Amino acid sequence: MPALPGLTATPNRTCFSVFTTPRSWLNKRVDNEPVQLPIDGVLDLHTFQPREIKSLVPDYLAECEARGIFRVRIIHGKGVGNLRRTVHSILAKHPRVETFALAGELFGGWGATIVQLKRGE
Repeated sequence: MPALPGLTATPNRTCFSVFTTPRSWLNKRVDNEPVQLPIDGVLDLHTFQPREIKSLVPDYLAECEARGIFRVRIIHGKGVGNLRRTVHSILAKHPRVETFALAGELFGGWGATIVQLKRGE
């Protein structure tokens, strides 16, 4: 599998590390330790800086696809919609995304997006 920028797979292949700056509840930098993200089809963007999203989302989708996960939920929050628009822009340009839409109420409503990745090819 090709190396993904900013990501390193762990031996058990259930998660990957992202070198990021985690934030506290007060939005202050905590440390420079890598954050372990489980590859389970749900990506919660609340713990990431907005500038990290453009590389994180495609990398996470690639890791999901490599594990046979073709339906992904990206939690971007409701807020004023800036992060949602950024995520949707990334998804619209991504060659492996078949469809995406806001989640139903049970899965986050307009605070989350459901992504369907293309199979095969």
